[in-house]
Amino acid sequence: MAFEKVDLVIVGAGASGSVYASVLAKAGKKVVLLDAGPDWELSDLISSEIWGRRVKPAGAPILFEGRNPMGYAGQAGWGVGGATLHYFANFPRLLPTDFRMKSEHGRGHDWPIAYEDVAPFYDKVAREIGVSGDAKAEEKWRPAGEAYPMPPMKTFRNGDIWLKAFESIGIAMVPAPVGMNSVEFKGRPACIYDGWCHVGCPTGALANPHVTYLGEARKAGAEVRAWSTVTRVLTNPAGTRVTGVEYYDDKHQKQVQQASVVLLAAWSAQNPRLLLNSATDKHPKGLANASGLVGHFMMSHHVANTWAMFDDDVENHMGTVGVQYMSYERYPKTSHAGAFGSSFVTAGFALKTADLANARGDLFGPELADYMKRAARHLAGIKTFGEEQPAAENRLELASEKDQFGMPLGKLTHSFDQDAVALWNANLEEGLKVAKASGAKEAWSARGVMPTSHLLGGTIMGTSAANSVVNSYGQSHEIPNLWVAGPGIFPTEGASNPTFTIFALSRRGAEQMASQWGTLTN
Repeated sequence: MAFEKVDLVIVGAGASGSVYASVLAKAGKKVVLLDAGPDWELSDLISSEIWGRRVKPAGAPILFEGRNPMGYAGQAGWGVGGATLHYFANFPRLLPTDFRMKSEHGRGHDWPIAYEDVAPFYDKVAREIGVSGDAKAEEKWRPAGEAYPMPPMKTFRNGDIWLKAFESIGIAMVPAPVGMNSVEFKGRPACIYDGWCHVGCPTGALANPHVTYLGEARKAGAEVRAWSTVTRVLTNPAGTRVTGVEYYDDKHQKQVQQASVVLLAAWSAQNPRLLLNSATDKHPKGLANASGLVGHFMMSHHVANTWAMFDDDVENHMGTVGVQYMSYERYPKTSHAGAFGSSFVTAGFALKTADLANARGDLFGPELADYMKRAARHLAGIKTFGEEQPAAENRLELASEKDQFGMPLGKLTHSFDQDAVALWNANLEEGLKVAKASGAKEAWSARGVMPTSHLLGGTIMGTSAANSVVNSYGQSHEIPNLWVAGPGIFPTEGASNPTFTIFALSRRGAEQMASQWGTLTN
């Protein structure tokens, strides 16, 4: 079946793709979003570990290698809505220092833009989809901006119990900004604090694309095609413009969708896989890859988990999986002696049975049963996210194995360097110090495998095709009507959760795309 040409085809209907779809559809453009998985409704988001697995990928089109292979299922999404179907909706922002890593510290990359370029879009996104928090309290660490549209979320014992201990070692904690409703917002209900956010929020209190940008895009006429697996981006014979994409539909039939502009908004490892697989005689190394940097500088946060058992009932089943409190106190890049990089400190998150068990993976049998009984009411944790520096050898390449559509699998190699390991260890040690100061009965660090969280990089932004893949808006340096969105365009990662910045950069890029439309089309 031949589809008529559209203005914009978007690969991936997650956080970034939904923003572009909303902005461009409202600007009167004909928009189609293609997503490899099913189309979900809120009623499909069932509060259960087993049912919740449905919104996370299983068989990966990506192979994982390196000393610290990337975790996949918890980081990517399966189906329309992407990873933001089951995200924790933590909405901290990057800080000004994150944009100037090279010029301030001689490492990594500088961004081609500054915090001030992104700040208005943080505020705009907060107004549009709803953020709860206390902007004034955060301003001890960041430039002032608008107040959040909703007050902070409620807090529970599992967060409050840490506050004095943090204070005693000089870490100020403030209410965490989250993309969740503390009160009713734009017809969406307030949160009920049952802590199942990580498998999807069926009430609409959490800002997932279905109830925010994607819902708006559909109202404005955008079409979503589920079960549509894109395998190649197509170009004109001269290689100067993209002309659309090739994909396989729900019946595994090959289709072509022609478009004036193509936006890649899939997972950070999937976008480079598509660019590399779209090589032609004019672009032998893959599209947008004159620099040879497509797939390189992939980054992950590491997470230092500290667990403690308290005498009190800490209400650990209550709250959200997003956190109650956060701090940028350890964000300066040289906060820990002998380690480099930012750390982002968080406390107060709801736990489910699986979390209790995972906190003590070393226990079996009667010992595990005894521990689980105690943990059910008395376990609480803190998490510190740490920054990894961009390294060219952390990369996505095409493998020799192929998927069911004949497309080469991606091979993602990821290893933390000595700085990351040192920072992780410093954060674990500090976590134990906090736990001891909290009066906990027992406390331990989650050592063993060094956890990965959030995948960024692979299609980084920069000033030219010599040092990057896209410009600060996500537009390919080489092919003006080929764009990339999402955390893949971050040249450094900071330490705070990336989602708010993903939304803000996407909003900024989408406005630029709409305003420059006449210069883009093929």
